[in-house]
Amino acid sequence: MTDSVQARRLQDGVVAERIDAETAKDNFTDLHPPLNHHESLVASDRCYFCYDAPCVTACPTGIDIPLFIREISTGNTLGAAKTIFEQNIMGGMCARVCPTETLCEQACVREAAEGKPVQIGLLQRFATDLAMKQEKQFFDRSPATGKTIAVVGAGPSGLACAHRLAIHGHDVTVFESRKKPGGLNEFGIAAYKAVDQFASHEVDYITAIGGIDIEYDQALGEDITLDQLKSSYDAVFLGMGLSGVNALGLNDDGAKGAVDAVDFIATLRQTSEMNSIPIGRRIVVIGGGMTAIDAAVQAKLLGAEEVAICYRRGQEHMNASPFEQELATSKGVTIRHWVQPTKLMANDGDVDAVELEYTELRDGKLVGTGTNLTLQADQVFSAIGQTFEDATNSKVELNKGRIKTDKNGSTSIAGIWAGGDCTDTGDDLTVTAVAQGRDAAEAINKALAG
Repeated sequence: MTDSVQARRLQDGVVAERIDAETAKDNFTDLHPPLNHHESLVASDRCYFCYDAPCVTACPTGIDIPLFIREISTGNTLGAAKTIFEQNIMGGMCARVCPTETLCEQACVREAAEGKPVQIGLLQRFATDLAMKQEKQFFDRSPATGKTIAVVGAGPSGLACAHRLAIHGHDVTVFESRKKPGGLNEFGIAAYKAVDQFASHEVDYITAIGGIDIEYDQALGEDITLDQLKSSYDAVFLGMGLSGVNALGLNDDGAKGAVDAVDFIATLRQTSEMNSIPIGRRIVVIGGGMTAIDAAVQAKLLGAEEVAICYRRGQEHMNASPFEQELATSKGVTIRHWVQPTKLMANDGDVDAVELEYTELRDGKLVGTGTNLTLQADQVFSAIGQTFEDATNSKVELNKGRIKTDKNGSTSIAGIWAGGDCTDTGDDLTVTAVAQGRDAAEAINKALAG
């Protein structure tokens, strides 16, 4: 490390190139390196191929996990990929970003017996990566139906819905508000979880089936309206995700250095020179979910010296999985529980510190204790959740601030379906969004068939 880089590393304030380019490249390598052929055979050999396997039940998309693992073990890797894609066309991304440690792998019989589950996520990646590398398509389009469907949002739910509708022979137009597809997969996850522009490659693989057209810079409520789509298409699917963010609501939210963690993560995902992103020496992240973990870890990887996650409740209440919490601490991130922010302190318009209050539960209600602490900070990242901004102008019924749907994704308006994070049944997971998009497509196809 050069003297100039070392000097910037120790400098207060928000500066670029706290680390050199080579260090940044090393820091942002694949979080879970892929299995090679031999490793996949060893890993697949550990599966018991259970009847009524609990891992299948734990998978939101219902992939036949024992079947695809058996196919890998017998050398039929492309067959394994087909088994995965039949249920989850985004099986490649889900293998990278799914919290498998709390879903399929937690349910694994090996986990219960030995505390070491079958490496389901890595095996799924092994199979799907091979199919995508070979550009192997497993699905043919049915004869054209002449039906057209509008899909709002080129994220996981929208793309999964579009792909399944294309299989059934329908023509799909996807309206995306950004200049690039992928949604959460492209803009909302840590850069080290999906390297080498995987999200973009996956979109190309999905749309290669044909019958899917994506129009960019088309935001619902601004460039297009729900009434226009409903009158121009035979069906509409809403999968626009969550575009709003919760503000801290403190006195100096507008101070330089008060950062939206979602924007920070998106910026990192779209740059090829990680070390060019300005970062503070001392960072405080407010929140307890996956976004907070992703922001904190990446701040540390960019050269921040001190990074602390501050969460208002206890460790057991955090939305981030135990694995993600351990990942953060392994990278040098400090996690403080039972504290909530009360005040941002600024110096000449720049964030200088954040004041926090200790909290506790009294009769089941979270309250402040009246005791405060102050943490010095060059930047304070807000990661306290995203919100649904209703671009339908209240035409569809909402429940708890999100679109109300039934089990098939039907909304309160006939001919309009929805899925993913924008719905009241979404849970901010890629795999759930894919499942809901897929299931809504089947419901749409059935409705169009009369």
